[in-house]
Amino acid sequence: MEQATRKKRIWLRVLCIVLAALVAIAAALGITVWCVWGNEISTIASFTHLRDRNDDNNEGSVYSMEVKGGYYFEEFLASGGVSSDGELISFITDSITHGLIDMGITQTDIGCSSFIAVTPTGDVLFGRNYDFDKTNVCLTVCDPGDGRHKSFSTVDLNYVGIDIDGDVGGLMDKITCLAAPYAPLDGINDAGVSCGIFMSYQGSDTVATDQRDPLKDNITSTTMLRMILDYADDVDEAVELVKNYNLHDSANTSFHYMIADASGRSAILEWVPAQGVTDCGDNDGSARTLNVIYNDDPMYDELRGSAEFKYQTITNFIITPGYYDDVQSEGQGYDRYTYINSQLAAAGGVVADEQAAMDILRAVGRRTWNGGGGVTVHSAVYNLTQRTVYWVANENFGDATATFRYSIKGGELIRGL
Repeated sequence: MEQATRKKRIWLRVLCIVLAALVAIAAALGITVWCVWGNEISTIASFTHLRDRNDDNNEGSVYSMEVKGGYYFEEFLASGGVSSDGELISFITDSITHGLIDMGITQTDIGCSSFIAVTPTGDVLFGRNYDFDKTNVCLTVCDPGDGRHKSFSTVDLNYVGIDIDGDVGGLMDKITCLAAPYAPLDGINDAGVSCGIFMSYQGSDTVATDQRDPLKDNITSTTMLRMILDYADDVDEAVELVKNYNLHDSANTSFHYMIADASGRSAILEWVPAQGVTDCGDNDGSARTLNVIYNDDPMYDELRGSAEFKYQTITNFIITPGYYDDVQSEGQGYDRYTYINSQLAAAGGVVADEQAAMDILRAVGRRTWNGGGGVTVHSAVYNLTQRTVYWVANENFGDATATFRYSIKGGELIRGL
């Protein structure tokens, strides 16, 4: 009896040692996982489904996510950037997701509209429609610290590999969404700088910009917007940042870009042939150079007359003078461009408030504009003075369940009118 009791005690002692060892191993593994994946785990935990899809109306779902940590963007720039979507996918796979992501950057056909205006009280507004197709989007907040700006941006999740006909499902889909900081299509930072990307249909068969200056690092369309949101204090600083890079447009297509800041200064960035489009037809993406058109350019004098506020508009045709023989017949989105300008010109670039700016975006939404037939995925009015966002999904104007407001200062995403 005494011997049996002694054996039981020995086995209990051994069992305790084994259990303690297992707990220690589990704790060590947990600490290791947290050290490697801590920011990613916190980011995934913040992923929230805000609005259900509506396939009958060609609407995808709306999500939100608060990105923790610096998402390796400083390392991305320090490495010289990338010159293709494939290289970007490799960087994200190796860095952010540690080899687990299955990301796919897809070709897009983006027909968007944007403008800068001012309210009677002096708030500078940046309005933006994202016209595309049914897709899921994520309202993405990044606060990387270390001298970089906090920002809000809208990300088309189709662009990072989420199927447009399905929702973000299990863990692997959410891991895929960790790539969202690298794919903003528009946004605002806490310095009051806003930017957007717009298809420009350059070349006889839509030729992407592909600069190759060996003395410059490389950057793609959406990573350029991320750089602006993270580092730019104003428009001039954003332009200087961009000048340091070779642009390689994403998704095998061509884009131009608009940037604005809280001072009311804005600029359109276009990459066009240095020798003029007439000589080469703009079919060589490597022959393009950066042309910056600021909102105080004399080319706008006739359009704006004596308007005190220097408003500026962009849709989907090249603004650079002389690019087309006849911009009215050749420029994609010229009808939306003239409509927006007519609305702004009527009051000298002044709109009553954010709702009035949203009403202009509503008027040129693809479901109704010029007979309809398309989809405006989202409409956003960024208040660059107040650092706030007024965001509406899929032209559901007036619907509280499809309307979201965000304050960079307050840090809270609120649903409602």
